[in-house]
Amino acid sequence: MPAIRTILVATDLKPRSAAVPERGAALARALGARMILVHATPDRGLRLRNWRAQDPDTIRDTLSQMAARYPDIAVETFMGTGPVDQVISDLARAESADLVVLGLHRVRTVLDTLRLTTMERIALAVFCPVLVAHSRDIAPYRRVLGAITFSPASAQAMAAAARIAPAAEFHAVHALRLPLKDKLPMSEAENGTAMTTSVLLRDAFMRLDGLPQNLETPEIVPGGVHEVLQFRINELKPDLIVIGSHSGRSHDQLGNYARDLMRAPPADLLIAKPD
Repeated sequence: MPAIRTILVATDLKPRSAAVPERGAALARALGARMILVHATPDRGLRLRNWRAQDPDTIRDTLSQMAARYPDIAVETFMGTGPVDQVISDLARAESADLVVLGLHRVRTVLDTLRLTTMERIALAVFCPVLVAHSRDIAPYRRVLGAITFSPASAQAMAAAARIAPAAEFHAVHALRLPLKDKLPMSEAENGTAMTTSVLLRDAFMRLDGLPQNLETPEIVPGGVHEVLQFRINELKPDLIVIGSHSGRSHDQLGNYARDLMRAPPADLLIAKPD
């Protein structure tokens, strides 16, 4: 995969997003990339009644002050007006961004069950990997865990992780969902047809280009995705989790588990879609 040369960092200029520019700057510094700090404000037709617009000059000053914190890297600023996902996706396309860095979204219990969050819309709209950064620790990533399906999206995600965390340990796990009729005791499941097929898929996956050179052979664990990954998270304590973006049904939809992780990531989260 090509080197990361442009990192787009989206900020809402609020304290909860403080980790976002710090992580973006750390990556830009390590990778020799340029960083674009972007802030989007809704246009007047989209403003909620209780939403108070900041003065544009104040936003520009704040972005400039933020950029000045990183004199050792190339930093540009951009202020856009309109839907946040559209502003960011348009800018990412115009600047040929190689990575978009976002912060956690504001939880809206009712609305979030009815529609996609801004983060999710951005992940679907852009054509480069998206990093959800919320850890205050901006040290280089040390331990990476991939939740993989042996799909092109999983391969892209692991390859992207190799670019932003070249010195990390790489682990991966595949949750093997067994049909009800095949739900057997563990000893039998490990020798069943579903497991044999998954092993063949894993072998093909490991031959794909761009995967981390030090990626351990992915584990295949019978069980649900949530329980399998949570067990490995508790065991490995990764500081970066990696997942492919799309559902098994459509490249235009986020997978259910990708959505769950984006809404409450237990560590920084990297999402990528297939080429």
